Amino acid sequence: MQSYQDIFSLMPVIRTKRLTLRAARMSDAEDLYEYSRDPAVARHVLWDAHTSIHQTRTYIRYLLRQYKSGQPSSFVITMSDTGKAIGTIGFMWIQQDHRSAEVGYSLSRDYWNRGIMTEALRAIIDMGFTKLNLNRIEAMHEVDNPASGKVMQKAGMHYEGRLRQRVYNKGRFADVDLYAILRQDFVSSNRY
Repeated sequence: MQSYQDIFSLMPVIRTKRLTLRAARMSDAEDLYEYSRDPAVARHVLWDAHTSIHQTRTYIRYLLRQYKSGQPSSFVITMSDTGKAIGTIGFMWIQQDHRSAEVGYSLSRDYWNRGIMTEALRAIIDMGFTKLNLNRIEAMHEVDNPASGKVMQKAGMHYEGRLRQRVYNKGRFADVDLYAILRQDFVSSNRY
């Protein structure tokens, strides 16, 4: 089996019914900036809305360094029919000894409520269990962002509890809800 570092340094292309998940490119800067500057998109993530395309290019350079070093990182979510970059999804961290990981994501507001993030999350979960040999994949969302919890549920994740004031975001401590899916859930699910 390939190591995590080998897989992330190569960043495989993942295709779903409507989406292509792939490594970021500098040519994605305009598309990524288009949604990253939206305060509604940035509201519940741990980064601030971008105020210039320079910030977006800096973020892409960060992803490229992550790929080069084989570190867990994010894929760019693109619409397969147009090639437009509309979001990111990926692994925030992986604990190799415990075969566990955390997933995070963001999506352009123009594409909310279309099942796109659920489709992308299912693809990442599949990769986590089939390519990375994980046993547990978790994700968190701020409690005042219940739509993200619905994405996690639809992707087969199970609610595990509330972590009070778990993150400091945008000048306040925020409670988050924790979801996870185990390898046994993935194997027994008919969705995959």
